[in-house]
Amino acid sequence: MKVVIFCGGKGLRLRDFSENIPKPMVPVGPRPIIWHTMKYYAHHGHKDFILALGHKSEAIKDFFLNYSEAMSNDFVLSNGGRSVKLLSSDIDDWTITFVDTGIESNIGQRLMRVRDHVASDEYFMCSYADCLTDAPLDHMIETVKQSNKAMSFLAVKPSSSFHALQYDASGDLIGIKPADQLGLYINGGYWIMRPDVFDYIKPGEEVVEEPMRRLIAAKQLHPYRYDGFWACMDTFKEKMMLDDMVSTGKAKWQVWANAAARAQSAPAAGPAIDLGKVTEGLQPIKAAQAGAFPRNTLA
Repeated sequence: MKVVIFCGGKGLRLRDFSENIPKPMVPVGPRPIIWHTMKYYAHHGHKDFILALGHKSEAIKDFFLNYSEAMSNDFVLSNGGRSVKLLSSDIDDWTITFVDTGIESNIGQRLMRVRDHVASDEYFMCSYADCLTDAPLDHMIETVKQSNKAMSFLAVKPSSSFHALQYDASGDLIGIKPADQLGLYINGGYWIMRPDVFDYIKPGEEVVEEPMRRLIAAKQLHPYRYDGFWACMDTFKEKMMLDDMVSTGKAKWQVWANAAARAQSAPAAGPAIDLGKVTEGLQPIKAAQAGAFPRNTLA
């Protein structure tokens, strides 16, 4: 199954890095975050990638054009450095299509501009380049095929460390809770789609707004709720957290490195979300800091 990865964002909240390189190239440990995202898909057997490029696309192209397998794998050097024998490989069997989709394009526009590359497929997948998870991709695919919906997306708990205020109908404060205890779920940035989703997207629209509302109304949107590991890298603090997980050997998203252990302890997907209540339960909750819900939020 083909995988579209959205690589056009400017990463303004990671300014220390994004002024020089695009956000997908910001390193997590020794490798850029886009490598981790692609490695996750490749581990599950999906190695045909379409990179929807935008801001500083030349840096992403250069990384892959000059990719050295020896920098990511064990190898044997002989003949005074003239011979290199790789003991393993990362991207040797990957196919990567690079598509410039515009500097200022939103996700919906980027998706429309790669339409020709996926329109003949039964299903294809999409992902942000800056979100990491250990969600069971095979089960996600099986579930959406059984549902016969046009689109499925990963629904996860918000990972940001903020507290939210909860009010009753009269406006009185009734609680202050950490975000992960509110029963809220957000768009985790991993989608599985049929090509007919393009019929729900109008020119200029963002995928997670009007098109997903139309899919809900048509009963063609399937949320896959997952309570296991998920993290995005929107801020420098989140980058440092991911770096720490790599350095301590606790990078949960690296399913390719610890598949045997995960098979015994992987958390199950949660029950289905009632999308009819998407807008209901959000009204009495107000974020305690600006930008608290950066991605679409589900009650």
